[in-house]
Amino acid sequence: MINFTKMHGLGNDFVVINAINQHIALTPEQIRFMSDRHFGIGFDQLLLVEKPVSDNADFKYRIFNADGGEVAQCGNGARCFARFVRDKKLSDKDEIRVDTDSGQLLLRFNENGLITVNMGIPKHKPADIPLLIEQESPIYTISVNKMVKTFGAVSMGNPHAVIQVNDIKTAPVADLGQALESHALFPERANIGFMQVIDRSHIKLRVYERGAAETLACGSGACAAVVIGIEQNLLNHEVNVELPGGELKISWSGRGEPVLMTGPAISVFDGSINL
Repeated sequence: MINFTKMHGLGNDFVVINAINQHIALTPEQIRFMSDRHFGIGFDQLLLVEKPVSDNADFKYRIFNADGGEVAQCGNGARCFARFVRDKKLSDKDEIRVDTDSGQLLLRFNENGLITVNMGIPKHKPADIPLLIEQESPIYTISVNKMVKTFGAVSMGNPHAVIQVNDIKTAPVADLGQALESHALFPERANIGFMQVIDRSHIKLRVYERGAAETLACGSGACAAVVIGIEQNLLNHEVNVELPGGELKISWSGRGEPVLMTGPAISVFDGSINL
């Protein structure tokens, strides 16, 4: 029997499991079963809270997509991770440091109940994203579905491509997102963002997530969109990102600096499942 908590950040939903006190070794098949919204629990991603691997960290954070594959980063999940360890009294610190497979995250509790995540320093070199293009550029070109599209790309600990669109409502998120997510230019696949710039401090965004299709919100996708928008001189350094599930505030001072993401995290219910 596995105990879990169902949570969400702006409708991006998670199952969070305390793997400090119980041994958790889930197969991809078990994760896919749990993620099924009809026969299982239903989630976009599964989060495991584990003991830290670094001396200066409080916890380790592992993330599995609904398809069973493990990934290194999830911004909305990081806020839920912070809320979980506070609610379950695993830590009473106002700031916690968390090991991930893409480096460490700093999670801070604000007085208004929102949580700020230091998402780390974005990586722009194609080899670091990874993107199979030799020369770094703020704008790349790709041929997909018999169309030529332009996009920006960055790693937020996971690969992101962001396309600017005129109207988020009519953006071909399902078709184009699926085609780009597994395009040969992205050897580890990619999260595909569709960004509508309202003004220099406000964007609307939809994200087709790698291994999960479109979700109501993607924290690392919001960070990537703002970074790329700033790199393309479309945005200021503090931006409100409007996602289908709600709003995030993203701030980035520029190259070599970390991205800060602030938003809510909600616990829905506790449960247990027998696999």
